[in-house]
Amino acid sequence: MTDSIPVIDIGPALAGAPGALDRTARLLRHACEEIGFLAIVDHGVPAKIIEDGFAAAAAFHAQPLAAKLALSLDARMQGYLPYRGSTARSNALNAVRKPNENEAFFVLPEHEGGNRWPADLPAFAPAASAAFEAFQALALRLLPLYARALDLPAEYFGRFFTRPHSSLRMTHYPAVAYGEHEYGLAPHTDTSFITLLAANARPGLQVRTRTGAWIDVAAVPGSFIVNTGDMLHRWSNGRFLSTPHRAVNPGGGPRYAIPYFFHPDLETQLAPLPGCVSAGEPARFEPQTVSEFMAHFRRSNYERFRAADAAA
Repeated sequence: MTDSIPVIDIGPALAGAPGALDRTARLLRHACEEIGFLAIVDHGVPAKIIEDGFAAAAAFHAQPLAAKLALSLDARMQGYLPYRGSTARSNALNAVRKPNENEAFFVLPEHEGGNRWPADLPAFAPAASAAFEAFQALALRLLPLYARALDLPAEYFGRFFTRPHSSLRMTHYPAVAYGEHEYGLAPHTDTSFITLLAANARPGLQVRTRTGAWIDVAAVPGSFIVNTGDMLHRWSNGRFLSTPHRAVNPGGGPRYAIPYFFHPDLETQLAPLPGCVSAGEPARFEPQTVSEFMAHFRRSNYERFRAADAAA
């Protein structure tokens, strides 16, 4: 792994240019097998939608705490996660586990029961919904590239994303002085199939190389940073890397992030994909549904769900 992530122009592939799908898929395969992170440009998401998404995140978190708590995270994991409301426990990356120095608002698909919106911010729901829909549309358009990168038919993944179980996380990282083992978001891997992160002018994302070093990710203006999540890692039998990363706020004011986590339909069985197992590469993971995988993750990392389990 180098000290930077590759930048891939996906425009020709999305436009259907002759040969572009497989050419771009080869670049994607290399990034996913060697790094787990890449940046994409010429993706087609209007800059205004991204700008409005960041503005909506800032407006939401500028509200009084009582207004935010009125929309506290529900059993579906929609709504407001208070400051220091999560701890990265589901992996062995953190020797000392302290709460994350961030707060967030989660937006879910309308087919999962809709979203509760802040009553005093009329522009918030349209901006957040537009960002969610645009990011999801882009993620769906990337599926043929991921299929071809795994030597599968371009249409292979479509059947598993008819009702994606996805979320948009509108995060605020306050400017704080971090103590030992403290982070805006502690070292972790994502649960997702893939994650899309709109480029942020304020730095803060750091990725761990295969040597164990941490590098800063410089965002290319107008790009999305894309990383493989644990679901695709499992589905590909470990072939595509789910790379540890963390987030900090280097100071000088608040930092916002609007990552979109793209998951398959809840009933999807995460068993090794065709071509990812062989006599020399046996299955590394037990089959598990998306629903089962997400339930374990939430119980491990969010106090609300840990407390509910303890009371059951």
